[in-house]
Amino acid sequence: MPRRFIPLALILTLTLSADAQTKPRARDLGVPFDGTPGPNNAITDVKGVEVGHTTLMSGSGKLVVGKGPVRTGVTAIHPRGKASNDAVFAAWFTLNGNGEMTGTTWVEDSGFLNGPVMITNTHSVGVVRDAVIAWKVKHGGPDMEGYFWSLPVVAETWDGYLNDINGFHVRPEDAFHALDVARSGPVEEGNVGGGTGMICNEFKGGIGTSSRVLDAKEGGYTVGVLVQCNYGARDQLRIAGINVGREIPEHSVFKEDVGSIIVVVATDAPLIPTQLKRIARKVSLGLGRDGSYSGDGSGDIFIAFSTANPGAVGAKGIHQLTMLPNDSLNPIFLATVQATEEAVVNAMIAAETMKGINDHEVIALPHDGLREVLKRYNRLAK
Repeated sequence: MPRRFIPLALILTLTLSADAQTKPRARDLGVPFDGTPGPNNAITDVKGVEVGHTTLMSGSGKLVVGKGPVRTGVTAIHPRGKASNDAVFAAWFTLNGNGEMTGTTWVEDSGFLNGPVMITNTHSVGVVRDAVIAWKVKHGGPDMEGYFWSLPVVAETWDGYLNDINGFHVRPEDAFHALDVARSGPVEEGNVGGGTGMICNEFKGGIGTSSRVLDAKEGGYTVGVLVQCNYGARDQLRIAGINVGREIPEHSVFKEDVGSIIVVVATDAPLIPTQLKRIARKVSLGLGRDGSYSGDGSGDIFIAFSTANPGAVGAKGIHQLTMLPNDSLNPIFLATVQATEEAVVNAMIAAETMKGINDHEVIALPHDGLREVLKRYNRLAK
């Protein structure tokens, strides 16, 4: 099975890879953003959060279902790190429902996320979900409530324009790998993990991340965002307030807004599920800054969690919690909007031109072209 050797030979899977540290990001190109990012400008700036990818790329030319070309993968986000089985308070929100995020019925009812958030392609949700259960069984005992059970959260976007999506190339070991290699620190972006074959505003899309650190007077909390972006029409793309898509119309792909976006928001602020639901909703405003109007065919699904209040879940006893008053949430709302806006742009900046099935090609957002447009409108930061 030569296909199984590809991840070892071709794939950049560690979040602490050289690419994650050296590949230019939106701010490096002079794109202006509001707010103060954390040291890595990534979701991993929230202490405890770890991210890992498995990227699957093989073959070229004509589509042969089951053989390729393959342009897909899996991304794993551990809220408290892979060594912990302690749940976090969480909530989810769907802006437009043409997509899937499993496990959200229990997140909604219980207010807890117990385990990782996984992101992959549309037709690999099932295998990744089952793999997470197997991984959890192998790596420890019961959850904090004493049960050996799991309702994993697995989300998807569709990569069938570039990837042999009906070939079912994501396998359990690929999910295991993403879970096992997850790290804190810099996060690899662009054509990696679940984002490998994704398209954003008809440029190459994929994985992107960003963070914001609040002022000390606002609590000094951190908000981190990770996106898998696969949505949007070219003529709607806005960066730094400028309609960049209309300025760079070449090599468009689709005739309308198609695709989806998954957004994961993490924070160390002490928030309860009702407050996290409000945070998840605010993602919509960040996407609006980038030009999204959440088209009919789009699955725009978001989940937010807080790493505060460790040990809050349990079968017995009274649990003492901390929480911010609602009147203190405005800075976190704003940070969520800002980090979401930047994470999407970071995904497109990091992504590279890709050719997939039947020689379908999607170009990367040209860095020089973007700088020229922003300079023309006096929006270039440097």
